[in-house]
Amino acid sequence: MEAGVGGHAPRCRRRGLPSQANQNRKLSAVMADAVLFEFLHMEMVAELWARGPDPGPGGQKTSLSVLESVGFRVGQALGERLPRETLAFREELDALKFLCKDLWVALFQKQIDGLRTNHQGTYVLQDNSFPLLTRMASGLQYLEEAPKFLAFTCGLLRGALITLGLKSLVTASVAALPTCKFQVVIQKS
Repeated sequence: MEAGVGGHAPRCRRRGLPSQANQNRKLSAVMADAVLFEFLHMEMVAELWARGPDPGPGGQKTSLSVLESVGFRVGQALGERLPRETLAFREELDALKFLCKDLWVALFQKQIDGLRTNHQGTYVLQDNSFPLLTRMASGLQYLEEAPKFLAFTCGLLRGALITLGLKSLVTASVAALPTCKFQVVIQKS
């Protein structure tokens, strides 16, 4: 028990356990971060698609390339902020596991749902409820729009991998919203 101060009633407090108010504030901050990230991503996509005077395939390729490049730089920056001991993976599979667990949680507040490999440098990361696609998961008509919402994340994965010392090619595919698969091919030097 703590003594009351200034005529206030004494309060009981357990040591070592965060208060419910602190937990709620932390949860609110994480949710706010996720919402801000989603809105920023949607605005980047919308701006790049609204800017292009050529709605043809060439204009779309340029916009996808810009989104992937921005994601690559963000992935590099995230990788540069990692502690040095994190960057010392012995196996490329360990680096991919790190992306699926730690990096994915930092970005999307959840782990990736599946990681498969052929043990020859090709990895498939599957997210059954990809946060950047969940808002458009209400119909098949949005399936053709999905690639522009995945380009940034492809670049982000590629940028994080290059920081971990792995040059790669990352592509994404969507068969049914909001599930997506990222195929990572590690390029041998």
